Amino acid sequence: MSLASTLTVTSLTFELAELGEESFMPSVQALLEPPYTLGDGIPEEVAAGVRWGKAPNIYPYPMQENYTRETSATALTAVVLENEHVKASFLPQLGGRLWELTDKASGKSLLHTQDRIQFANLALRNAWFAGGIEYNIGTRGHSPTTCAPLHAAVVRTPDGLDRLRMWEFDRLREVVFQIDAWLPADSKVLLVAVRIRNPNAETVPMYWWTNAAVPQTPQTRVLAPATHAYATDYDGSMTRLKPTDFHGSDATWPDRNQRAADFFFDLAPEERRWEVATDADGDGLALVSSAQLHGRKLFVWGENTGGHRWQEWLTPATDGHPRHYAEIQAGLAQTQFEHVPMPAGASWQWVEAYGNAALDPALAAGPWETAVAHGAERVAALISEQAVANAMVDAGRWADLPPSEFLVAGNGWGALERERRRHAQMEWIDETGTPFGTETLTAAQQPWLELLAKQIGEPFAGAESFVRGADWEELLTAAPSAEAAMHLATMLHAQTPPTAVGMAAVIDAYQRALDGSFADDIPLSPRSMAVARRGLGQALLTAGEIEAGLAELAAACTLEPDSRELLVEAMTCAADNGRPDLLLALLSRAPERLTGIGRVKFLQARALADLDRNEEAAKLLRDGIVVADLREGANSLTDLWRRVCPGEEVPPEYQFSML
Repeated sequence: MSLASTLTVTSLTFELAELGEESFMPSVQALLEPPYTLGDGIPEEVAAGVRWGKAPNIYPYPMQENYTRETSATALTAVVLENEHVKASFLPQLGGRLWELTDKASGKSLLHTQDRIQFANLALRNAWFAGGIEYNIGTRGHSPTTCAPLHAAVVRTPDGLDRLRMWEFDRLREVVFQIDAWLPADSKVLLVAVRIRNPNAETVPMYWWTNAAVPQTPQTRVLAPATHAYATDYDGSMTRLKPTDFHGSDATWPDRNQRAADFFFDLAPEERRWEVATDADGDGLALVSSAQLHGRKLFVWGENTGGHRWQEWLTPATDGHPRHYAEIQAGLAQTQFEHVPMPAGASWQWVEAYGNAALDPALAAGPWETAVAHGAERVAALISEQAVANAMVDAGRWADLPPSEFLVAGNGWGALERERRRHAQMEWIDETGTPFGTETLTAAQQPWLELLAKQIGEPFAGAESFVRGADWEELLTAAPSAEAAMHLATMLHAQTPPTAVGMAAVIDAYQRALDGSFADDIPLSPRSMAVARRGLGQALLTAGEIEAGLAELAAACTLEPDSRELLVEAMTCAADNGRPDLLLALLSRAPERLTGIGRVKFLQARALADLDRNEEAAKLLRDGIVVADLREGANSLTDLWRRVCPGEEVPPEYQFSML
């Protein structure tokens, strides 16, 4: 007799880095991506998806960039699903991450996890952490919600089975997504159903990738039912090739890749959607889904100094032994460069299943065709196509069941969106299964609720958060004030292509907020003034008015002298535009608590080098600089060391190159 399936709400304690406050500056800056270069053999369908739908920026989400490398013991809410075969633990407060998945028969953890969580600059909003299974929505990159709490609740179905439901409103694409996880009593796989609903009156570009970190050893191999893959590099190039013959090596063994790369397997339409990572014993995660989740991917960090350094940075060794990992992923499109059109009013749902494929290690390590055929047999034994189809029926049947017990509150933007749409008489979702309670509204949403209630002509003031949408613009236009003008300028900036021609109207809008006369005669607050001057500075830089732009950024720093993000941005722009003297002047006026930050010290060393003060720059580097928010793929520390310490070997802690 099988043991019952249980859902338990508990806590897990981690050495967790402090995430810090979200940035108060609107994210109007363009997303950092390499230019796409499509090689031979890329079908037009993929090329069209690459060309269409890219988000210009992450607005209205604020950046999460104020974290450090310091950690402290922190308890997080965990939801554990368990039966006699599988144990799974979710972390709703960190993007709903599936953190642990244990196969009880082998006693193995199928996911790469850790007891110390460090944030690093790899996500759309900057902060990201490695491990577990992550759910990504919106646009190419790690999701805006990856380091934010999701709404989470228990849903009890009529058959008595408890399910975990997590949901949120995605502010970038203005859609609602939900994740339902359940574990039948006799199941060897954890089942997860994802549903996305588009309440908008127009088609939106959609993106979804489920990202699983798996342990990597020299014996790890990744299998998927395809003979070819689209390989992408950190220079933005994409080429169709055989993954078993990549630069003379079989790339399906992650440990044999000398540099970081992505491999998007080219699965034929008739193939089942699965991917498996096996170890020396043939055990490992099987990532299986219904056909809606089309793409499959392998990511490797590369067996070089930079790849190893990144893994050490993200997963610090606690026992002196490095723990490497690879990633297997499943997505809506063929590659992560693409977006998929989601029609107005559409609702999409699919099912994913995670479990131990338990392959024969000799067959898994054999010729590709033999290994894949064996993998397909074991996947079918683990969960049949009919079982996936049955799970899809169940997922649809229970998708709108109301929660039985609320566990974690997400943010209040979904509740505000409901009120916005009611006011504008726009379509919205049925919230029965995914409620956005008024109790989730906070001070961030309150000024916008008040704007909805204002009479025409009443001035607007007090919002330090940001929104997007034509109806918000109409309401702000009808509530004339300096604050309203600042928000209108920010909205215009966020939706204007970053070209010199397009910036003229943006510059005028910021100047109106800063210099205009309004009936309420209430000036901008110091923070709003800083936001407006910063936005004006960035617009002027884009327009080619370098000195004027840098002056505005410096003025913003004076208005908000304790802001790390303003100081770093102004110093970076000064360095990038050949003004190391201005960078050092900004530093001289900064409070002491900011001058010791690793990013600030690095920029100081860069400015000294640009002024040919190499000995001073070298001393800063030799004394040690830890840049907590170093960008993925950045090689700036290595480059600076080689400039100011010629002939000396670059210290391993400064080697982050992905090439």
